[in-house]
Formats: sequence, structure tokens, C-alpha cells
Amino acid sequence: MKNTVLIAFVIIIGLILATGCVGQIKHETNETLNKTVTPTNTFVPISNASNVSNITVTSGLKGPLRVTIGSWDADLPVTIDNTSVGIVTHNKPLDLMIEEGNHTVRVCAGTICLDEDVTIQFARQRLVDFESRLLNEVVFPQPTARIVSYYPSGDEFTVTVEFINPSEKDLTMSAQVQLSYTYIESRSNNRVGSGAQRIVTANVKSGARIMQTVDLNLASGYSYVYSIPTISGITSR
Repeated sequence: MKNTVLIAFVIIIGLILATGCVGQIKHETNETLNKTVTPTNTFVPISNASNVSNITVTSGLKGPLRVTIGSWDADLPVTIDNTSVGIVTHNKPLDLMIEEGNHTVRVCAGTICLDEDVTIQFARQRLVDFESRLLNEVVFPQPTARIVSYYPSGDEFTVTVEFINPSEKDLTMSAQVQLSYTYIESRSNNRVGSGAQRIVTANVKSGARIMQTVDLNLASGYSYVYSIPTISGITSR
């Protein structure tokens, strides 16, 4: 009898505990399901793409540039985008490192300046050679004089000299004109050789050319035979 009562008591206590646990599980489950979850942004939104096009990017990278004038016999100043960068000569090219991008290279021979556009890229060699343009457009690298025409007139021989000044300053230029010839003397009727020479001078502005005429006086006689006149020396100061 006592055992029966004890078993019944244990069963009752077990049922009471089970009922409490089930209620607690249901309560916690309902509470979890009824919660509202609010999402949180964990990234930074991308800015308007239209603003990117307004940004100027400067890489800071540079590329090599070589400036040459070939066989042109002169020392010429070089500028990049109107900024002086050095001197180029016929036996020494000018090597530079220039920022990437489009640039204008200029060399000046006296009052004549020549421009070349170049695009500089990092680690890519660029060459600008002005030789052909200097030969075609400037022609003479140094102050000089040349005979452009001549003709005889009795016992005179007229020579026209052109003075050329491609330098950056005004010059006083001189040239000695020479002529060799033979003629027959009036008294002896013998053919003899002779020569005539004369110095002609002109003031020539920078980048300019001037024509100057000189008359050479010949010995008295007849039947003149002339050589081609020459210039034996040119000076400038």
C-alpha cells in the first residue's frame, strides 16, 4: 500500500515539472518570433559617378626626351612649353626627363624659331630632330656672305655680295672679294695675268640679309678672260 502511494506521488510531481517546462519553451518561442529585426548598413555607398569625371589626375611620371639638330653647326637654345631647358649643339644632343603628356619643343636660330609637338610617355624614348627643318627654313647656321651675281663692264668687274646674319645680335660684317683674270696689254700686246680684290662691309641686323655691291678695278688692256670671283675671308663683330 505504501509503495503504491509513493509511486503515485512521484508521477504527479513529474507531470507538474513537465507542464512548467513546456510552457516556458512555448513562451520563449513566441517571444523570439514576435521580435522585429532592423537591418543595419555595414558599407559606405558609392558617390555619384558624375563627380569622378571632374577630377584632374596628375601621375607625376616622367619620360625621356632627346633633342638633336644633326650636323647643324650652331649652339641653339631649347624651350619646352616656353620654359628654357638648355642648349643643343651639333655634337651634343640635349637629353631631358619630361612629365607625361603633350608638350611643344622649340629651338631658335637667331630670330627664326621652329616648333615641334611631342607626346611624352613613361619609360618610352622620344626623339625630336630639327636638322632637316633648319636646313630648309634657316639654311645658314653661322653669319656668312656669298656672291649672288657678277658681271664685267670694261675695265671694271661688278660683284654683288649677300651678307647673312642668323645670329641673335646685330653684326658689322666684312668680306674680301677676289678676282683672277688675264688680259692683253695695250702697249706690248702680250697676254698677262693679274688679279683684283676689295673688302666690302655691311651692317646686318639679327636674322636679316643684306645685298652689297662692289666694283673691282682691272688693269688697263683688252680681251679680258675672267675666273669666277670668290670670297677669301668673312669677319663679323
